Amino acid sequence: RFAVSVGYWKDPYIQYFVRQAKERKAPEINRGYYARVHGVSYLIKAFLKKTECNCQIVNLGAGMDTLFWRLKDESLLPRKYFEVDFPMIVARKIHNIKSKPPLSKPIMESHSGDSLLIDSHSLDSSRYSIVGADLRFSSDLEEKLKKHNLDVHLPTLLVAECVLVYMTPQQSANLLKWAASTFPVAMFINYEQVNMRDRFGQIMIENLQRRQCNLAGVEVCRSLDSQRERLLVNGWETARAIDMMKVYSFLPQADVRRIEALEFLDEKELFEQLMQHYCICWASKDSSNL
Repeated sequence: RFAVSVGYWKDPYIQYFVRQAKERKAPEINRGYYARVHGVSYLIKAFLKKTECNCQIVNLGAGMDTLFWRLKDESLLPRKYFEVDFPMIVARKIHNIKSKPPLSKPIMESHSGDSLLIDSHSLDSSRYSIVGADLRFSSDLEEKLKKHNLDVHLPTLLVAECVLVYMTPQQSANLLKWAASTFPVAMFINYEQVNMRDRFGQIMIENLQRRQCNLAGVEVCRSLDSQRERLLVNGWETARAIDMMKVYSFLPQADVRRIEALEFLDEKELFEQLMQHYCICWASKDSSNL
């Protein structure tokens, strides 16, 4: 929300979900978010273009994400867009959607057919669904998604941003296995920590623990290889992983120059270290040669 308010990228919807931050955030954090948003979005749009939007997206642990609305504005909505998070988070999001016309109107506009289903822990329209579920139990997750018309035969993109790291390695392995075995044509995008074995990584972990934030799955975040490996051993056919410094260097350089002029960054070295400790991984399973 802070990065958007400073002008790193445009997101007219985030203001309806998150209050304006009182204090300034560090420039390296804002640049990190910028790279994350653009990197993930680049892969999502590539998938949408390849499938000509004849696909579905499942955003795992979506929180207050605004991607559905931004894709609609760009006429890039998939056949159906699903979000999953804990019932408590989902209830808060649905409350915001119901009380803010700029959020509810686009859902109504993209909806066709029967009445819109909405209760405190789920929302289901023809193009957009929010499901309250615990990702650690994939049979419960699948049942709820199918109730909201998940079509396992459609090409499916699953997105998880800083989600798997909060589960034990066994729990995230089960989720990845479920996804790989459920959809014949699918892609999985995972954004999270990497290189967590070095000194900088250890300090990150200690700082989070001090804030009562336990990274139960940090073991898998050892290296880009361990990130790739976890996808391959759980049933995905191909897997790639790159750190966020690499992602940052791939972004359109004219726009990077624009955002670098927004705030002065004193500690270039700290920024690079931070970016080398996050990565984007993507895996695919492709029975129809997309």
